[in-house]
Amino acid sequence: MLPLVTAILGAVFGALTARRRKGNGFDMAQWAAVWAIIGGLLGLLALIVLARL
Repeated sequence: MLPLVTAILGAVFGALTARRRKGNGFDMAQWAAVWAIIGGLLGLLALIVLARL
């Protein structure tokens, strides 16, 4: 559940960043996708660390 939440938060953050930089729809989609992947990976890493404790 944690990787999904962090991926969604990353996508929102990426889209807002692209909008702030005056990007078009494709820019917002690309930034959202990249930040969703980063957020999902960080969430997965956090989940693994929490499971190992």
